[in-house]
Amino acid sequence: METKEFTRKMTGANNGFLHLLVNVILLGITIAGSILLTQNCSDGAGATFCCIMCVVYCLQCVGFMTIQPNQSRVLTFFGKYRGTVTENGFFWVNPFYAKRRLSLRARNMDVAPIKVNDKNGNPIMIGLVLVWKIKDTYKACFDIEVDSTVVTQKDGTKVTTLKGYDNFVNVQSDAALRKVAGLYAYDNIDNRQSEEITLRSGGEEINDRLEEELRSRLSIAGIEIVEARINYLAYAAEIASVMLRRQQADAIISAREKIVEGAVSMVDLALKKISDENIVNLDEERKAAMVSNLLVVLCADESASPVINTGSLYN
Repeated sequence: METKEFTRKMTGANNGFLHLLVNVILLGITIAGSILLTQNCSDGAGATFCCIMCVVYCLQCVGFMTIQPNQSRVLTFFGKYRGTVTENGFFWVNPFYAKRRLSLRARNMDVAPIKVNDKNGNPIMIGLVLVWKIKDTYKACFDIEVDSTVVTQKDGTKVTTLKGYDNFVNVQSDAALRKVAGLYAYDNIDNRQSEEITLRSGGEEINDRLEEELRSRLSIAGIEIVEARINYLAYAAEIASVMLRRQQADAIISAREKIVEGAVSMVDLALKKISDENIVNLDEERKAAMVSNLLVVLCADESASPVINTGSLYN
């Protein structure tokens, strides 16, 4: 979406200190002129002059503004946008300009975990942490409705709080999170889907997809996404215990596969060593018995109890 924002450059005529000096001179002229007119003319002429100069002095004071780093002022003249000032310093502008303060600093938001259904329909809890800032002041001011609150600080300066923006970002983040969570499964159901991207294994790809979705939703408000990361991911309480047992079963099966694979390789190595070094000649039946015994010893959960065979295998 094309922006209508443009930066208003401050010139020497906008120097706040210069106009501050002008104000001091106006104040002196007002006092001196009122005294002279009162002495040499009627009291009405002096009072009129004093009122006019006081109005001019007050208008001059209204035009002052101070812009701190990463702050901006959006200027409007009777409803018409006249530019955004981002330059830092002490300035004076047309006193009839409406000056709205907007912060360009990065803000951090922790979106509380919400319950959604993943790609497989399983209820999960997912949350994110979001870093954002205002990039386009025109869109932020005029393209969305914001219930901003003006707060007067201790030093007398008035600051516009951005709770309305926080609410807008929070709602859109919730919607984006629900959409992304519905595109992926929480975890692989079985090994056949091991190459499929999931919320647990997706990592940076899931975060990039989430950032893209947030940018498309928040660009209307002139908001830039600095970073978006999933910071909480878990099954919902109603299926957490069942899924935990499934994960435990998968872990046990994987461990058993490793144990059996290692035991078979050890038995194969033992048979080759016995055969190559001619330790003892074993027929097929004795080899089968030896393989059985070794697999029982190597794959058992408990330590094997040795049994001494005093008879013959064939008796």
